[in-house]
Amino acid sequence: MLKFEWDSAKAQSNLTKHGVSFEEAASVFSDPLALSFPDPDHSSGEKRWVTFGVTCSDRLLVVAHAERGRAIRIISARKATRHERGIYEHG
Repeated sequence: MLKFEWDSAKAQSNLTKHGVSFEEAASVFSDPLALSFPDPDHSSGEKRWVTFGVTCSDRLLVVAHAERGRAIRIISARKATRHERGIYEHG
């Protein structure tokens, strides 16, 4: 089972700004078709990733995250743009 962590203030800020909870965002990692890409532009100090995946609420999200030991630290999450949806749908 995957373990997730996040900053609670950042989680509240993300919910207010993007309408996406980090609890919902964590569910993209259960999507068997999820796509993950390195995010070198935002990887100062730690390697960051961006994952496109469908959530338990059937929304396609883009989740920025880092791996911290055995945990996935969620940094931000938002609904995918039309372009990002195309990447997800066409691989």
